[in-house]
Amino acid sequence: MSDLDTKDLDPKELDRLLKQAFAAATKLYQERGFQRRVGFGKRPALVSVDLANAWTRPGNPFTCDQDKMDAEIIPGMQRLLTAFRAANLPVIHVTTAYEITDREAPFTDMGLWHNKIPIDVVNLKDKDLWAIDSRIAPVEGEYTLLKKRASAFHGTELGGILRASGVDTILVTGVTACACVRTTLCDGLADGFRTIAVRECIGDRVPGVVDYNLFDIDAKFADVESVDTCVSYIEGLGAARIAAE
Repeated sequence: MSDLDTKDLDPKELDRLLKQAFAAATKLYQERGFQRRVGFGKRPALVSVDLANAWTRPGNPFTCDQDKMDAEIIPGMQRLLTAFRAANLPVIHVTTAYEITDREAPFTDMGLWHNKIPIDVVNLKDKDLWAIDSRIAPVEGEYTLLKKRASAFHGTELGGILRASGVDTILVTGVTACACVRTTLCDGLADGFRTIAVRECIGDRVPGVVDYNLFDIDAKFADVESVDTCVSYIEGLGAARIAAE
């Protein structure tokens, strides 16, 4: 769906239609045993997907909904980062960029994905494009992972470094709901991690996409939880650790 298709769409009407569809789907899912809970584990990590300038700032083909980015995603991420840092828990910032961006090159790290989407605009040489947004910039001790595909797990070291740190739960944030966030959650669950999608900290470009994907993800691949719930969980782990020392 393009901007031309959605610019005149009434958000209230879209929300009404989605809620109507979700109500019918919830009945079906629950009758068939879906929407079970995976739950929080004992040692979580925050996996922030593609909250880099090409996605979080205006003017790029990858730019996501700026209203949600500025009003919900970045403030929510700031709260999560504060909680994770206070509890001394792992934080992984994920970004995407390519070294060989010539679409006619006989060999490229873009693979075939550039035939579907404009990944050639995220050039590794232009660090400002793929740098994590300065409002949620990594601090010392946090890791920035460079990926080439949608999932943060596909062909990367993510699963290995999480397991090496004893992580059993991943709280996933970022963009986009329909692609990189979704596939990261799917692969995270497949790799044996408890998967939590942080509702307010997940965005996309097209109206309705976030709501639909979070509804469907919650039915099959992860628990969708609020920032408040996630922060309370992290703060509780920190308090328990301090009490045990």
